[in-house]
Amino acid sequence: MNSNINWNFDNSYSRLPDSFKENIEPVKVENPELVIMNENLAKDLDLNFSNVDKAKLSALFAGNELPESSNSIAQAYAGHQFGHFTMLGDGRAVLIGEHLSKNKNRYDIQFKGSGKTAFSRNGDGRAALGPMLREYIISESMHCLNIPTTRSLAVVKTGEDVIRENCLKGAILTRVASSHIRVGTFQYIAARNKKDELRTLLDYVIRRHFPNIENSKNKATDFLKIVLEKQIDLVVNWMRVGFIHGVMNTDNMSISGETIDYGPCAFMDDYDPKTVFSSIDQMGRYAYCNQPIITKWNLARLAECLIPLIQDKQDHAIKDATDIINSFEKKYEEKWLNMMKNKLGLFGTDKNDKFLILDLLTWMHEKKNDYTNTFCYLMGEKIQENKNYEDINFKNWKLRWLERLKINNSSPEKYLKLMRSFNPSVIPRNHKVEEALDAANKNNFKPVIQLIEVLKNPYNKKKGIFEYQIPSVLKEKYQTFCGT
Repeated sequence: MNSNINWNFDNSYSRLPDSFKENIEPVKVENPELVIMNENLAKDLDLNFSNVDKAKLSALFAGNELPESSNSIAQAYAGHQFGHFTMLGDGRAVLIGEHLSKNKNRYDIQFKGSGKTAFSRNGDGRAALGPMLREYIISESMHCLNIPTTRSLAVVKTGEDVIRENCLKGAILTRVASSHIRVGTFQYIAARNKKDELRTLLDYVIRRHFPNIENSKNKATDFLKIVLEKQIDLVVNWMRVGFIHGVMNTDNMSISGETIDYGPCAFMDDYDPKTVFSSIDQMGRYAYCNQPIITKWNLARLAECLIPLIQDKQDHAIKDATDIINSFEKKYEEKWLNMMKNKLGLFGTDKNDKFLILDLLTWMHEKKNDYTNTFCYLMGEKIQENKNYEDINFKNWKLRWLERLKINNSSPEKYLKLMRSFNPSVIPRNHKVEEALDAANKNNFKPVIQLIEVLKNPYNKKKGIFEYQIPSVLKEKYQTFCGT
């Protein structure tokens, strides 16, 4: 099925040794029906679906008919899940191949929810409509927020039910990524204790993602340094918009630095560093404030895998890897501080900047103030009445902030421009996501499409989106579920 769609597959991962994967086709479904397709992403990929009727598109995105030159595989990987090591792999996903765009950018095309594989363990390999649409909505929102992310090309209903706590409608998501190689991929190969396989994986990843270090004297340490920087940039971005991933297991950390696997993810309303949304995270391991700590922990697990490739003397290799991992805090703090200064429109440096930032966050926490809307208020956007802004502590803080803005002769035009590029005026509010998913489960997809439209261009002022900007009035704690 290549009829003028412009598929251009070159499946390099499937050419790796058999230990990296299982060759498998998606399990066909009864009655596929396309419910949403991402025209903008299709354009970015140089794909043209305009001449393909809905029935054929439904069959394509369900995996019932595969494109020519695709070569579907399930990838092998391991992972620390909530700190416990497990051998895993694609238990409900197949990578149908790597598509090259006209400018030779390489993209993984993966079906999620496409049936059992050798890695499914006790799972059914299927996915439900709600979680697949959630991933579509939030991954597209993250893209619009300028945060590195996997993206969603399409969602189809399968016409079959899946059994979770209840009977749910089945669905398949088509996910697009620069690759699906994870920290857990390295863990899986390292656990096999075959140094040649580990070197094959490292060489492959460097060739694919970081060709600038192909001729490096020590590829393993340079690779670790790059991944560390990319992960710091990513988590600083999450903290910037109040995003909580929910399941930062090592198998959910992409080597390319993209946000991957939108399970029980959500956005923070009231500022509380200990915010957790995932129903399975009883101890708060993956709370908002713990995301940087867990990022470092996951990177340390990657470093352990690379020890045999760093140098032959193990104690020297461990020291080199440890030095890189221990550079995390200083780098993270510097990037986080710069990000928060950008959110407040601060140019240059002042010795009191950190205190100014922390005092605002402390005030937000004490007053249970909305994280996103507090920065909107400082940009002059009064989204809703809020007596907290009359609080004497906030007024005193604001005077300090206005004084700080005067340093470097920063004009309101200049600092507001900076603030507007770092502070979204709209995020995927949890209750609006749930409303859209509830409607979709009743076959009404208009709220999903409308929500996706509202979330485009989040740094521009928009009219008529008030209901999407206010936090939920419900007082019970919002919870999300994994969907597996």
